[in-house]
Amino acid sequence: MQTFVVAGGCFWCLDAVYRVLRGVSEVVSGYTGGESQRPTYESVCSGRTGHAEAIAVTFEPEVIPASVILDVFFTLHDPTQLNRQGADVGTQYRSAMFYTDDEQKQLFETARTRAAEWWGDGIVTTIEPLGEYFVAEDYHQDFFAKNPGQGYCMAVAVPKVNKIRKSYAGYLL
Repeated sequence: MQTFVVAGGCFWCLDAVYRVLRGVSEVVSGYTGGESQRPTYESVCSGRTGHAEAIAVTFEPEVIPASVILDVFFTLHDPTQLNRQGADVGTQYRSAMFYTDDEQKQLFETARTRAAEWWGDGIVTTIEPLGEYFVAEDYHQDFFAKNPGQGYCMAVAVPKVNKIRKSYAGYLL
């Protein structure tokens, strides 16, 4: 098993997308990359903690390669938008990848370079060492599955899930 921590907008969308992929065993929404020792959803959304809404996605590389996990990341959000994804604006919605060791850092750098083939030179995704990862409140875990009719899910998460279903059909559950 391998775990990557990535941030690319609201963690509800990231969570929804990765949960439809075969080989993904766990997705945990949380906060990382900031200064506060007790981040909450409200404090992170204020933009004052420095944390990003992120997910820790655990997967089996024998079932779904690390390169696919990372290509999905660069497909499901716009890595050229600085500190925002659509209407979600602030550093908490930044595009970032948080590595645990040199091997992950290299994988992330390679994926970002590969993504530039699709997105051009404007990618703003940062690659940062993973500090402490704070698990988000329970109600954020598997939010899309628990709230499929919620307005944000319908307007933002559903199109992202559909895009991944189309682009990565061979890796769907």
